[in-house]
Amino acid sequence: MEYRQLGASGLRVPALSFGAGTFGGRGELFGAWGNTDVAEARRLVDVALEAGVTMFDTADVYSDGASEEVLGQALKGRRDRVLISTKAGLPVDEGPNGAGTSRPRLIKAVDDALRRLGTDHIDLFQLHAFDAATPIEEVLSTLGDLVGAGKLRYVGVSNFSGWQLMKSLATADRYGHPRYVAHQVYYSLVGRDYEWELMPLGLDQGVGALVWSPLGWGRLTGRIRRGRPLPEGSRLHRTAAYGPPVDDGRLYAVVDVLDEIAGETGRSVPQIALNWLLGRPTVASVIVGARNEEQLRENLGAVGWRLTGEQVARLDAASTVTAAYPYYPYRSQEGFARVNPPIERLIPQPT
Repeated sequence: MEYRQLGASGLRVPALSFGAGTFGGRGELFGAWGNTDVAEARRLVDVALEAGVTMFDTADVYSDGASEEVLGQALKGRRDRVLISTKAGLPVDEGPNGAGTSRPRLIKAVDDALRRLGTDHIDLFQLHAFDAATPIEEVLSTLGDLVGAGKLRYVGVSNFSGWQLMKSLATADRYGHPRYVAHQVYYSLVGRDYEWELMPLGLDQGVGALVWSPLGWGRLTGRIRRGRPLPEGSRLHRTAAYGPPVDDGRLYAVVDVLDEIAGETGRSVPQIALNWLLGRPTVASVIVGARNEEQLRENLGAVGWRLTGEQVARLDAASTVTAAYPYYPYRSQEGFARVNPPIERLIPQPT
């Protein structure tokens, strides 16, 4: 397993992390993801650790807290070997402090997560969404108190826009609060919006990307093909409306190229899709989930090898879309590109 620095921090994380969204199985959305119990979770943790996967990601909203509970039990006896990443901020109840990142909400969320996880600290705590109703300085000062109390080691965010993240970083610098070192983002071959603004911001400000849903909400598993119905067992039957939208034409164009490269390399479609992400700037770790050991072992096969420069170029061409304004001039017009080179020039090319 390769290990990488998480943004401008001293924390080293594995290139692949394990996402525990399948643990617990409560509710319509997370029940469709999976219902891994403690015994199976322990086995998946065994397999992950054997491969060098040392970071495990969850959230308080995953199965109404059951994901954290199952993960905590699965990690018993080996807490010192792992990093735990969790998130809070989305609604967990209907009460006045049941959502958001106000001071009382954050303090309770952290204490509840520590209890469910059965640990005395969280290695990486992320805000699951931006809270427009709470002053940024209140959020950051509360996180600083929690870091000072030893309950949190590092802090980050998830699903922030560029201005929300930049304003938060500037506020942290102004008042001496902890800086966000991670941004958990949606990024995949069929969802490259991260590159337009958040990736350059991450490069400039030292914020590492943790990638969620790297297989495009289950669309890049190798089971979805042009001209075929959605497989009967696909979770997309129940969860498509919850995830990022994907244009079918672009999806099939990307899958066609993935199929070609699978034939050339002997690798599977998901392994190629994950490997492409591992070569992108700012990506510190790609979070992979699994409903069973077979899925996990296949995903683990995404590391230890590299796509060629020509293969990367083909995937780039199949998956690219016209950027939204004001980003597209910097990609399509020479004058703009000369003063602000496209992000592709910063990507090390494989040989």
